[in-house]
Formats: sequence, structure tokens, C-alpha cells
Amino acid sequence: MHITRFVILLFCHRLPKGCDGSVLINSTSNNQAEKDGPPNLSLRGFQVIDAAKTAVEAACPGVVSCADILALVARDAIQQIKGPFWPVPLGRRDGRVSIASESLTQLPAPFANITQLKAQFASKGLNVKDLAVLSGGHTVGVSHCSTIATRLYNFTGKGDTDPSLDPRYVPKLKSICFPTDKTTLLSMDPGSSKTFDEDYYSVVLKRRGLFESDAALLNDKITSAYVKLQAQSHGKTFFKDFQDSMVKMGKIGVLTGKAGEIRRHCAVIN
Repeated sequence: MHITRFVILLFCHRLPKGCDGSVLINSTSNNQAEKDGPPNLSLRGFQVIDAAKTAVEAACPGVVSCADILALVARDAIQQIKGPFWPVPLGRRDGRVSIASESLTQLPAPFANITQLKAQFASKGLNVKDLAVLSGGHTVGVSHCSTIATRLYNFTGKGDTDPSLDPRYVPKLKSICFPTDKTTLLSMDPGSSKTFDEDYYSVVLKRRGLFESDAALLNDKITSAYVKLQAQSHGKTFFKDFQDSMVKMGKIGVLTGKAGEIRRHCAVIN
């Protein structure tokens, strides 16, 4: 489950520099890397990527990038939890730069509104439908209580709760998450968080999406219509749409030719 959340939520559209494997790099005494940026602290599963890289290097050293391995693992992990399968174009090279602060400025924030989300996706060459489709990746995975603490306990600075959240759902969230809780994890899609399906859209339509960015999907004509379509049609087009958007996302910020490198170890620049 942890590796699945990792590859879905942070594969490319959640990576500041695109599909160059920069989120895999460890911090050093001179640099705090992306994986240690606040939005990425709940990531798990790096050891799975490292193990795959070790096996590939043993068979064909210096040929397959960490970025390509991440793209393939993303596809295969989703398929293993009953999600779709899509072709993965290969040939990416690995980036040499990973900066924690970029995870704050370049990634769609959980408190982002619909205008901010649309602008950030557009900056990566993704359209409004892609935003609605890829948000469906929240059908699996977890987040820390601290991410929604303000939304639950002090939304406008007056000890209130975000009015976009179903008031009948708030007591349950508060029973799990206390104001200063920084360790407890919440499922993104309660009751269906271990299966890749369209249930996320039903959750959002009920105004029970965990993040403000989930609720924001109901504030735009296109994204709202998509949420309603998938919730009411039992995800009739979701898998095909997700395949298409993942292929698009897999082309963001790709390094080829002599750019970047092929890392020997995914966590360390050569």
C-alpha cells in the first residue's frame, strides 16, 4: 500500500522537476532533498525502487534509469491493486538536482483551490480533465492528520471547520485526529483504500474528500461534472481516462540524450 501511494501520488505530476527520479535522492549535509520536503514526509516504499534498481544493475549496468524504473513500478503497482495497465515509454535519464523547498512551491498543495490547481496542472502541460482524472489517484494511500488539522479545527483562524466538509463527517475525523497530532495516518479513501477504483469520486461528491484540493473539484464546471460522472456511472470511463493521463504525465520534464545521468544507486547522485 505504501509503495502504491508513493508511485501514484508522486509520480511526475507531484515531482517538481518532472519524471527524472529526483524524489528518490537522499539528503546530504549540504542539501535537503525533495523526499524530505514537508509534502513528501509520508512517503514510503523507497526500498522497493532501490531493490529493483539493484537487480537491474546486476543484469545490465548503467542502462536503465531510476526514472524509468519508477514509471514502470507506478504502472505495475496500480495494476496489482486491480487498477488499469498502460504502455510506458522508456528512455528517461535521471536528474542530478533535488531540492526540498521545491516540493512546497511546485507541488499541488492539499489546501489549494481550484484556480491554483488548474494553473499548476496547466504549467505541466496537463488540462482540466487530467486534473480531475489524476486526482482519482487518491483512491489509495494515506496522509497525516497534521495535513487537515487546520481544516478541522481552525479554518479561518476562529476555531472553525471548513464549511466545504460534510458536517456529519467532521466528528469522525476529529475522533481520529487531534489538533496537534503529527503522527496518525488517515486513509484517503476510507473503506476502499487498498483497491484502485472509482470510489474516490463518490467520497468527493459526498463532500468527504480529505483535502481542500479534493473538495475544490466541485468548484469547477469540468471537474465537477467528471466527479459526478464517475460517481454515478461506477467509474465507467475512469480506467481508460487514467491510462491516458498517466501516459501524458510520464512525458513531463523527461531528460534524454546526454542530459542528466543513469544513476548507479537511485538515492545517490553519481
